[in-house]
Amino acid sequence: MRIDLHSHSTASDGTQPPADVVRRARAQGLDVLALTDHDTVRGHREAIEALPAGLTLVPGMELSCRRAGQSIHLLAYLFDPLDPELVAECARITQAREVRAKLTVERLVELGVPVTWEQVAELAGGSPIGRPHIARAMVVAGAIAEPALAFTPEWIGAGGRAHVTRYALDPERAVRLVRAAGGVAVLAHPKARRRGEEVPDEWIAELARAGLFGVEADHLDHDADARAHVRGLAGELGLAVTGSSDDHGELTGHRLGCETTAAEVYERLTATATGARPVTTGRREA
Repeated sequence: MRIDLHSHSTASDGTQPPADVVRRARAQGLDVLALTDHDTVRGHREAIEALPAGLTLVPGMELSCRRAGQSIHLLAYLFDPLDPELVAECARITQAREVRAKLTVERLVELGVPVTWEQVAELAGGSPIGRPHIARAMVVAGAIAEPALAFTPEWIGAGGRAHVTRYALDPERAVRLVRAAGGVAVLAHPKARRRGEEVPDEWIAELARAGLFGVEADHLDHDADARAHVRGLAGELGLAVTGSSDDHGELTGHRLGCETTAAEVYERLTATATGARPVTTGRREA
């Protein structure tokens, strides 16, 4: 069984519609895919309606968190999508993201980058606007050669000349919110040194005490040493270990299924969740 528990669509900052994501997942030989757009479940309905035979969809999202000025990403799975507190926090995060995006565009213009809010909004196609949309606009404007170059101190990366902070959840509170909504929480790419977002071990231990289910070890932003370290830490803390593509479509080279999660971990995850169930061929499993 091939299981990918981290993917994005045009519901947030991916480049492919949810329907296309699930079709591509099945074409890549995946049996299970989690759709985890940033702070939203708006792509789930389309993904379910287009779900091909043989593919199970795990409804999820990637929550934006921050501690001590550092960005932290929390994958949430199989929670109640109507939980009022979780819905309210996602709305607050999304609103803050738009404010941040507008300020970022203004700073880029001040730095001489010929981008406009209208261009960025067009690239987002009606989805909540995030930094990847701004990065794509910078490529179109000729300021950078590829979107990844935007996420540096030179531009919109952490501490960068055009970087703007925004509201995000404290990660411990986020874990508790997900659990209260019947979901399961997994820490995404905790040792992504290339992103400058390495989560300290002591923070991971605190999240484990708060109810964290697992950590994402097998991720393309983790080298061999990072993967081994995350696995060792997970063993010490009693956390599950997952692997995922973190696919964003064209932005990441259509890499669905490049990293996967073990079947036994997936079985534990679905057995732990009470807020929702995986979906097969457009209908919820009994």
